Amino acid sequence: MGLALAERLGSAGHRVTVYERAEQPGGLATWHDFGAFTWDRYYHVILPSDTALVEFMRRIGLGERLRWRPTQTGFYVDRAFHPLSSGLDFLRFPLLGLWSKFRLAATILYCSRIRDWKRLEGMTVEEFLVRYSGRATFEKMWKPLLLAKLGENYRRVSAVFIWTYVKRLFSARDAAAQKESLGYVSGGYRTVFMRLLERIAAAGGDVRLKVEVGSVRPRTGGGIEVASGGSVEAYDKVIFTGPVNVLRAVADPALVQVAPQGDVEYLGVVCLGLVTRKPFCPYYILNIADERIPFTGVIGMSSLVDTAETAGLYLTYLPKYVLSDDATLRRPDESLKAEFMEGFRRMFPDFPETDIAGIVINRAIKVQPLQVIGYSGLVQAPRTKNPDFYVVNTAQFASNTLNNNEVIRSVNAFLEQFEPEFRSPA
Repeated sequence: MGLALAERLGSAGHRVTVYERAEQPGGLATWHDFGAFTWDRYYHVILPSDTALVEFMRRIGLGERLRWRPTQTGFYVDRAFHPLSSGLDFLRFPLLGLWSKFRLAATILYCSRIRDWKRLEGMTVEEFLVRYSGRATFEKMWKPLLLAKLGENYRRVSAVFIWTYVKRLFSARDAAAQKESLGYVSGGYRTVFMRLLERIAAAGGDVRLKVEVGSVRPRTGGGIEVASGGSVEAYDKVIFTGPVNVLRAVADPALVQVAPQGDVEYLGVVCLGLVTRKPFCPYYILNIADERIPFTGVIGMSSLVDTAETAGLYLTYLPKYVLSDDATLRRPDESLKAEFMEGFRRMFPDFPETDIAGIVINRAIKVQPLQVIGYSGLVQAPRTKNPDFYVVNTAQFASNTLNNNEVIRSVNAFLEQFEPEFRSPA
C-alpha cells in the first residue's frame, strides 16, 4: 500500500519518502529466498475480476508478465479428497444431500448478489449461514471451514466475513469456460517491488529500509514531523499505512484519536512453505474440514505457477490463521514444522520423504482485521484531526477481504478524494 501510494504520488510530481521497518519492501506481499528459487513469502493470486490490480500492473509496465491458468478446487473431509471445481463435482459431493446442496448453492448465489453489506454487520456469520444454508449444511461444511480459519472466534464474526470471501471467489469463475481462471506475475511480487522501487527513485523519491519510525507529530505552522533513528524530518503531508497498534504507538494524539487497544483485532498467520521434487495435490486450493489437521488449507502454488519459475520444483503453502496474540505465532520454527508435517503426513501418507526438498516457516502478526459485529464503527477514516495527516490501512477493509486488488483499489480511492488537497509540486 505504501509503495503503491509513493509510486502514484511520485508520478504526479511529488517528492516522496517511504519508511519501512523491514529489510525488504512489500509488507505481506514480499518475497522469500527458497534456495533454488525466489518466490512470494505468502500465497497470492490474481483474479480476472481484479481490475484495479491488473490495470496497476499494466501502468507500471508489467502487463505482459501476467500469466493466467485454469485451476482446480478441492475439499478434504473424512480422510478423503473431493474435487469441487465444477457443477458436476458439486452434485457428486458426498458430504451433503441434494436439498442441502441446493440451499448451499442458493446461499453462495445470494451472497454474490448482496450490495448492502452493512445490513450484514449486525448478524453473526453462524446466524446468517444457518438461516440460508440450514443447520445441517452449516454443521457439516461451513462450521469446519470457519473453525479452520478462525477457531472459536468465528462466533464473534459478522456475516460480512463470509460475504467478502464468497463475493471475491465467485468472481474467479469464468462464465464462458465454467472453470476457475487465476493469474500471477511472472517472477512473483519481487518483480513488482523492484519495478516500484525503480519508478519511485526515478521520480526523486526515497525508500528507506530497516528504519523504524519513533514518532509522528504536527509541526507549528503546518506539516508533519517524523522522528526515526535519532533524526527528525519535516514533510508537508504524511500518509500512515501501518496497522492500528503501530498508529497508536507513534502518532501524536493531536493528529488522530485512535480507538482503545483491543477494539481492532487482527488475524495473524503461520505459513509453512513446502518445496518438493514431485507434485502431490492437483488443487490450487484444498479446503480442509478436519480438526486434526493443524493448518487451514493446502495452497498448491505450482498448480498455478509454471515450475520454470521455481527451478523445476513444486511449491505448496500450508497456512494457519490465529488471532495476533495467539501463542502459536511465537512458537519456535522447528516445533511448528514438526506439527505441520505431522498433519501433512496424515493427509498424504504415501508421499516419500526423499521428495521433500525444503521446509520453511514464515509468520506475520498482523494480517487482516477480524470483522466482528459492527466492525465498520471501529474503523479510522482516512481523514484525521490534522489536515496534513492521513491514514490508509487494511483495518479500513470493513467490507472486503484482504487481497492486493483491494489494496490498489483503496489507494486509487484515497488519491481520487484527497490528492487535490496536496500542495502543488514545486
